[in-house]
Amino acid sequence: MKNNVIFVFIIFTFLANAQTTKVEKGQLKLNFLAPSIEYEAGLTDKTSITFEVGTGFIFAAGSNRDTEISFFPYFESQYKYYYNFEKRAKKGKRTINNSANYISFMATLQSQKPLLKSSRYGDQAIIVVGPTWGFQRTYKKGFRLSLDLGLGYGYNTLRSNSFVSPLIDIELGWVLNRKK
Repeated sequence: MKNNVIFVFIIFTFLANAQTTKVEKGQLKLNFLAPSIEYEAGLTDKTSITFEVGTGFIFAAGSNRDTEISFFPYFESQYKYYYNFEKRAKKGKRTINNSANYISFMATLQSQKPLLKSSRYGDQAIIVVGPTWGFQRTYKKGFRLSLDLGLGYGYNTLRSNSFVSPLIDIELGWVLNRKK
């Protein structure tokens, strides 16, 4: 009887401390590096979709042109497949709040009107889509770090031309409705 009680106690202790190896059902995130708000909805145990609205920037420089920085509103959506929840959990690393690596398909729509009119980028909309590899980590106090790297295909509505562009997305912020 004593052994059964100890066994049940150990099992409950393990389950109470076990981390989830599934995508969270819904997370609201606030990013401050490039100010934005993002919602990530879990679709399956390993997939999610994100919707983000914020302010991004374009940096353009070259030998034949002036250096320009412009700020634009944007909308971004991403379908993510998380592939290493179990591996992180086995190593004792955090997986709560989708702290894992993923591959994704990203689509970004940048507004036609710049927030600051100091650019030759004027009245145009840019659409960029492409695959990325990324990771996100959410720490105990809710601080969040996320990085996406990939290559995208873009289209510029003003110039009616297409282009290939690197996809680089670095986010620092907080998960507002995080699990602890």
